[in-house]
Amino acid sequence: MDKRTYWLLGAGLLGAALLTSGRSIPKQAEPVGNFDINRYVGTWYEIARLPTRFEKNLIRVTAQYNLNADGTVKVLNRGFHQSKQEWKSAQGKAKFRKDRNTGALKVSFFGPFYSGYNVIAIDPDYQYALVAGENLKYLWILSRTPSLPEPIKERYLAEAERVGYDVSKLIWVDHSPASDR
Repeated sequence: MDKRTYWLLGAGLLGAALLTSGRSIPKQAEPVGNFDINRYVGTWYEIARLPTRFEKNLIRVTAQYNLNADGTVKVLNRGFHQSKQEWKSAQGKAKFRKDRNTGALKVSFFGPFYSGYNVIAIDPDYQYALVAGENLKYLWILSRTPSLPEPIKERYLAEAERVGYDVSKLIWVDHSPASDR
């Protein structure tokens, strides 16, 4: 490689490092405190999400979180691709960005590249969660069951709007069995 190629490669790596080391949560959002990962692990149903290319056409989406021996969290996302008529899954790993009592994590599905995963609202029984990504392009509403009570929905939508999300763009995930459609 010539000198210019090394310089470009170095600049690209520096740029990637700066992008991944910056703020990992929207400015108006705060991760929950007194977070208990032991209560958070298990299966969550994706109730709503902002559109992303990696979840395009997916219904019946779930996320399964399990603790690894090293303190990281194994993440398994799964959904049914409507047009291809097949299940898709992605496995990743999450790490805490701060202390283990703060709902601020970073998750990776692609090697060394991590993105913000921030629990910004959760009910006391760990049945419903509002999760913000690293910016206003990523938002998820999760539930332990395929449905969400209206008061929780209203509260989480209000919180998301307060943070700056355009909740009119949310996709409400279909969890009905194939025989019901």
